[in-house]
Amino acid sequence: MSTTFGGRAASVRFDRVTKAFGDFVAVDSVSFEVDAGSLATLLGPSGCGKTTTLRMIAGLELSTAGRIWIGEHDVTGLPATRRDVSMVFQSYALFPHMTVMENVAYGFTVSGTPKAEARERAEQGLALVGLKGFGARLPSELSGGQQQRVAVARALVLEPEVLLFDEPLSNLDAKLRRRVREEIRDIQRSLGLTVVYVTHDQEEALAVSDKVIVMRNAAIAQEGTPRELYEQPADRFVADFIGDANLVEAEIRSVDGDLARVSIGGVEVRVPGRGLPVGRVLAAIRPEAVLLEGQGGGGLAGTVRKAAYLGKHLEYTVDSPVGELFVIDRRIDDPRPAGAGVAIRFGDRIALVPDAD
Repeated sequence: MSTTFGGRAASVRFDRVTKAFGDFVAVDSVSFEVDAGSLATLLGPSGCGKTTTLRMIAGLELSTAGRIWIGEHDVTGLPATRRDVSMVFQSYALFPHMTVMENVAYGFTVSGTPKAEARERAEQGLALVGLKGFGARLPSELSGGQQQRVAVARALVLEPEVLLFDEPLSNLDAKLRRRVREEIRDIQRSLGLTVVYVTHDQEEALAVSDKVIVMRNAAIAQEGTPRELYEQPADRFVADFIGDANLVEAEIRSVDGDLARVSIGGVEVRVPGRGLPVGRVLAAIRPEAVLLEGQGGGGLAGTVRKAAYLGKHLEYTVDSPVGELFVIDRRIDDPRPAGAGVAIRFGDRIALVPDAD
């Protein structure tokens, strides 16, 4: 009997997969690949098709068209019971009348695995998620974060080729979400698991993923590494959805190699040109790239409309000639009150986006 988990990770591949419910198309000709041993996140707003896509990997929904592969196996028509996949649900889906140990061992119990082996595997799973010694408790005696770990352990012990997470942290508070997502990522890396993860939380997706697949209106808007999506968004939607961005009209004045000389309201910056030609463009300016100084300091003249102290930084809403700007300022000892006049400059966290319309 194996005493470790992992080692059977498989890739996932969608080839022009469509899922329709009557006349409603939930997923429209989607193609992507998740490498074995990597973590990919399906990210997008509610109703974009990400959860339906995840359920098609699991076999909980069967595709209307296209092909799905797990490893070298075409699983398009196979039900969930014939796919080597485990899923961790948003609601945890623990049996309230069973102990933690019984919940984790449930998959072995229903498959007829000897009790001693099932218990040993469950104990190994609980130890892996930091819950050694919790086996005799009921789920109601655990915190939300601990219940989520039990759900993860129950999925892990089955050693699936692919492990799926459906909004796993949405029921946790912000501080606990950060800790549990780090634990999930650590387990995934240490065991070399293939994980497909669904969330609508951009920060969560950027923090845990090798690849992020952004979905919009049942299709893929863009896929890439977190850095690629943040720094090189394909269009207005991705720029606005991945992290906070101030989207303002700008003009490329000239291009020199990989850099473009860009005018934003008359203030010039040099940023990666992304192969775009001279002319009108959209600039996605990250909040930390808006630099505020006292009046008379050059740049654009603006006025602070709102100011908020958030401990590690200050957040401002600033009226400017190029529109309302959201600003994050780490200089907490130099606050600027609402109504204060400021000079606005721009740093280098600016991404040019092809569509300015």
